[in-house]
Amino acid sequence: MTVSEQQIAKVRSELRAAMPVARKWAYFDHAAVAPIPTPAVEALENWLREAAEEGDTVWGAWARQLAATRTAAAELIGAAEDEIALVTNTTAGINLVAEGFPWQTGDNVVTLDDEFPANVYPWLNLESRGVETRRVPTTDGRVELDQLAACCDARTRVVSVSWVGYANGCRRDLVAIAEIAHRHESIFLVDAIQGLGVFPLNVVEANIDCLSADGHKWLLGPEGAGIAYVSRACLDRLRPVGVGWNSVVHASDYGRIELKLKPSAARYEGGTHNMAGFLALGACMRLLLSLGVENLAATILDFTDQAAASLKELGAVIHSPWQTAARSGIVSFELPGRDPVALRKHCLARQVALNCRAGRLRISPHAYNDEHDLKRLIEALRSA
Repeated sequence: MTVSEQQIAKVRSELRAAMPVARKWAYFDHAAVAPIPTPAVEALENWLREAAEEGDTVWGAWARQLAATRTAAAELIGAAEDEIALVTNTTAGINLVAEGFPWQTGDNVVTLDDEFPANVYPWLNLESRGVETRRVPTTDGRVELDQLAACCDARTRVVSVSWVGYANGCRRDLVAIAEIAHRHESIFLVDAIQGLGVFPLNVVEANIDCLSADGHKWLLGPEGAGIAYVSRACLDRLRPVGVGWNSVVHASDYGRIELKLKPSAARYEGGTHNMAGFLALGACMRLLLSLGVENLAATILDFTDQAAASLKELGAVIHSPWQTAARSGIVSFELPGRDPVALRKHCLARQVALNCRAGRLRISPHAYNDEHDLKRLIEALRSA
């Protein structure tokens, strides 16, 4: 799908109008923690007001809004609603597999050597059960598929990778990796936090078995509210973890004690929800869906292309896969001979938000960032 310059300008303008942060900051840190948009602010304010004035008399209305959040999440990734679990963060979703799989001594997990710790520690924690974690080397985020396949064998039970590398923004070919995982009859799990909401993803077309993503980055939601996807085919392969009163089909009948689990991923939602957070996340997902994920992707890539070109003119060395299909909303760079931590501090003092990862500077603009933001970034770096 080709997105016109007019569509890009429209998406940028509409989303920018919903982002209060843009009034003050040139904000390029969505790969860390994003500012939240006006619809999320309104959802939080409305919940807070109702909680203060009405107590739990409006809980039924909140529950219906929670269901709408699940619907939006399913639409976003092309899943069925009963395959969506509302979780607190990416780590929680990954641990549904790490702690739920029926491991045996000698089994192994294959992941990448540049993964964010959320997709490493749950697997390393299985060492006491005799499970090996194999970390495939990457080069600036790129993984050689033959090398990945060579790390898999008959005892590989899970292949778990990030869709987009957090350090330099390399976007991986999920379809190709899924083929390798399934060739070895392994579960294919994706940490989608650095792309979900702004790049198109269909879990069925990509042959993804499980997925996890917190909402506080590109989805623009508050921290502590995320989603997990567990395919119907995987649901019965995994031992339920976090089971509680809300995991059973008769969740509201507190006097009936019978372990009859919900036949859906909602079985993982054992207790009380972060109601405010999930209502705000739902508002964010609906906002992004209304703009069109394809449009958001084109708008972000249009900006990162311009940003990378401007940074190169400034003398920066780009360490992200610029001008390739693997590029994303993350641009990693360095200014030779300059301290990235000091440069970041200098930029923050000028209300330009960026970050440091892997010893380099990292910008992660969203679809509302515009040419004025880019000018502020370049001027801040030039003045350092």
